Amino acid sequence: MSRSSMKRSTSSTRSTRPLAPRRSATSTRAARGTRRPSPGAHDTADGRDDEGGFEVSSGNVFLDLGFSPAEAEYLLLRSRLMMMVSEVLRTRNLTQAQAARLFGVSQPRVSDVVRGRVARFTIDALVEMLARAGVRLDIIQLPASA
Repeated sequence: MSRSSMKRSTSSTRSTRPLAPRRSATSTRAARGTRRPSPGAHDTADGRDDEGGFEVSSGNVFLDLGFSPAEAEYLLLRSRLMMMVSEVLRTRNLTQAQAARLFGVSQPRVSDVVRGRVARFTIDALVEMLARAGVRLDIIQLPASA
């Protein structure tokens, strides 16, 4: 069979319909785990309201997800440091390449920070990045319930 006589399939998996805007299945309040209390609703001893709604947050999402208290604090600290690095980029209007030069890391490392890839960073690495940007950090001891 010659090439000219072979038929090629030209099927496509793309739809010709325009894409509809994405909508969240949950409201913003539900995504945050909060909602307005119903009139007369009261919290029960287990942290849920008496209508079986949302669980009251501990203030540390990692603890709420089931991490040990020590691991939850470590993850929360790393995520806060990452947010500080991202804030430096935003407030100084830096591109990722400019930020990489400022922080002394590669551009893909800056991308990992911007994308929130917490597992790829140690506290030491994040503190060093902030120090290179001239950000001074201070440690404050808070009560365990905070």
